[in-house]
Amino acid sequence: MAGLIKSEDIATVKERSSIEDVVSEHVTLRRSGARLVGLCPFHDEKSPSFGINPGAGFFHCFGCGEGGDVISFVQKTEHLTFSEAVERLAQKLGMELRYEDGGSRPREEGLGRRTRLVEAHRVAQEFYADALLNLPVARAGRDFMRARGFDGAVAKRFGVGFAPRGGEDLVRALRAKSFSDDEIVAGGLAGRGSRGLYDRFRGRLVWPIRDITGDTVGFGARRLFDDDRIEAKYLNTAETPIYKKSSVLYGLDLAKKRIAADRQAVIVEGYTDVMACHLAGVETAVATCGTAFGAEHIKVLRRMMRDEADRAPAKVIFTFDGDAAGQKAAMRAFADDQKWSSQSFVAVEKSGKDPCELRQAGGDPAVQALIEDAVPMFEFAVRTTIKRFDLATAEGRIQAVRAVAPIVASIRDQSLQPEYTREVSGLLGLEVEQVAREVSRAGRLKVDDERKSDRQLDRTAEEGLEPGEGELRDAMPAPDRRDPVVQAERQLLQVLLQFPTVITAPSFESLTPESFSAPAHRAVFDGIRIAHHQADRGNVRAWTSSVIEAAPSAVARLVGELAVSTLPTRMDPLTGLPTSRYVGELFDRVRTIALTRRIADAMSEMRRLDHAETPAPERARELSTSLQELQRELATIKAAMS
Repeated sequence: MAGLIKSEDIATVKERSSIEDVVSEHVTLRRSGARLVGLCPFHDEKSPSFGINPGAGFFHCFGCGEGGDVISFVQKTEHLTFSEAVERLAQKLGMELRYEDGGSRPREEGLGRRTRLVEAHRVAQEFYADALLNLPVARAGRDFMRARGFDGAVAKRFGVGFAPRGGEDLVRALRAKSFSDDEIVAGGLAGRGSRGLYDRFRGRLVWPIRDITGDTVGFGARRLFDDDRIEAKYLNTAETPIYKKSSVLYGLDLAKKRIAADRQAVIVEGYTDVMACHLAGVETAVATCGTAFGAEHIKVLRRMMRDEADRAPAKVIFTFDGDAAGQKAAMRAFADDQKWSSQSFVAVEKSGKDPCELRQAGGDPAVQALIEDAVPMFEFAVRTTIKRFDLATAEGRIQAVRAVAPIVASIRDQSLQPEYTREVSGLLGLEVEQVAREVSRAGRLKVDDERKSDRQLDRTAEEGLEPGEGELRDAMPAPDRRDPVVQAERQLLQVLLQFPTVITAPSFESLTPESFSAPAHRAVFDGIRIAHHQADRGNVRAWTSSVIEAAPSAVARLVGELAVSTLPTRMDPLTGLPTSRYVGELFDRVRTIALTRRIADAMSEMRRLDHAETPAPERARELSTSLQELQRELATIKAAMS
């Protein structure tokens, strides 16, 4: 049949093509008897079930059932037709194919669609690279590179180029090489407007994005000129038949051998960061291309790293900017941590520099140190989560341990949980047993529910909005009247509201809003404290109104309730007031609880200082002195109560 590749040529391509070499471009293989095995490129797995027999020239996956010869492997991995796969292998072999219609086709006719698009990108990359070195207008691009410590040799090594500002320069160059308008548009190299084709990238510094085999399949372009009509700093090739940004990693073609050898991958955020890392000797660095790091990227790297459940763990290191956006990106990466068998780490430079800036400031050793000092992803996630809470208060510590417990509970290696539990107890200043209980509780909850809760907390923190009336009520929930501590606070507030004349200066001034554990009670007492200096305490009605006016509106209803609720005690038959003993015991009870809480807060802070990254001896001495004073005061009150 006319147009078909001659069968003897197909057989020759199959015979000459090494299935080991072809598969190794996608999967890192290790020998197992007569076979070579690795993680399957056709489905996600933790342990290798994919293998090849180099002698027979076949592959098979015992997990998903995919199998075949070298041609079918190229078909399946690169989404080609049979003829395109044969042509691609023949091109690598430097072999001219013959067709049933006689002779050999002209080169441009004999290439499949994918190969034609890849060839167009090769031509475009050479065009851009030449423009960067030779066009006067490209000086802005050369200055950009030099300012970041990159010279012409570096630009050549990474294939960096410049897209001319004319608008049709690349289109003309591609047409001169016999590429059709449809091919140029299909490859994402140009757009089609009312006046014809126009270059996709204009007046920008351009990085070639290559697939794992080294073929250029797209470009990333950075804005250089202030009058660029497109304001976006970076533009990337749109999705095309050969470019899928969800699975492509910039620099992987250069890094894959080191990733396979070291079983390590470093994930950075930008093209210049990849360049800086490689120049600094961190040759396992890669970056995403205009999209977040996701599941498909993980699959690609796992195959390269031999990230297998039954082997010594590989290592993946994420670098993020030190700002809020960088922390959000790190927490997104943590959400995917369970998809790795390897251990993941986070490297964040304390002053917020990215690897490119760090290399400029501190040279290659600074970049190397950044990677070497990476901390485990779990530790980073724990510390990032804890930062959301006020650890100076008991409520903040309880909220923090409940937020961080699901993270500790989700650690794959159960043997590490006790160590992380002890670490968290130190960071929070809580007893190990208390943290262990929360971790155990979190382990019994559904992971999806916990993640949903975390996402909601993140969203609230990111929005940074002032709380509305409803949110304020949520922030001060109704006090739990089953708690004896809360009951003592409630009764004291009832006395202060209903019988303001019993307030004596020494006792009253010994309290502050922080003496109350319930947030709503603190708000009520704050209103009482303000009204105490302004209102006439002889008129109970006016007094109550003054407290309501002074207190936050969210607790107005609670003030009214406390002002009329019956006290659980007998009144003095002569005065109609609560007995002085009853009132004194309430004051002493609340003060005792408040002092106990302050002592616990101080001891908690001392434990946190023991685990702090930076020693603070002066603060430790202050806390020690304060603890002694608080304990003496507590002992005095208890002695008076006995």
